[in-house]
Amino acid sequence: MPRTTTRTTLAKRITSRGRRLTKQRVIVAQALAAERQAISAQELHQRLHHGHPRLGLATIYRALEAQVEAGMATRLERQGHVSAYVACVSEHHHHLVCTSCQRVEDVDETILRPVLRGIRDRHDFQVDHERLDFYGLCARCRREKAAL
Repeated sequence: MPRTTTRTTLAKRITSRGRRLTKQRVIVAQALAAERQAISAQELHQRLHHGHPRLGLATIYRALEAQVEAGMATRLERQGHVSAYVACVSEHHHHLVCTSCQRVEDVDETILRPVLRGIRDRHDFQVDHERLDFYGLCARCRREKAAL
């Protein structure tokens, strides 16, 4: 998601599916949009606690799940079945997730068109929706690992 997301843009996206705009939802949306990596609700709570001590963990979970439902964020799975969240653009896309540094990069859907064509042609199966996240090591983490 572009890191220049404004409060107005976030507010429009939050309310786009009939959700009520609350201060807590805006705080969580702004914090998630500012991240450059996947972050768990617990980590987000720890980062926000100093500036917003009354913002509870349950509220953060609800706000994050509302963003997932609204297409503003995606829930990714970390090792140990821990959910992490990343802010997303509204266009359909997929993710490359570094399992070391948790950095997330968007992958345009067009890269999968040959795969979807192959599924249709080889298996006579029409895919209505796909969600793919690729997990591995980014170039920086691979270099750091090789240097050890």
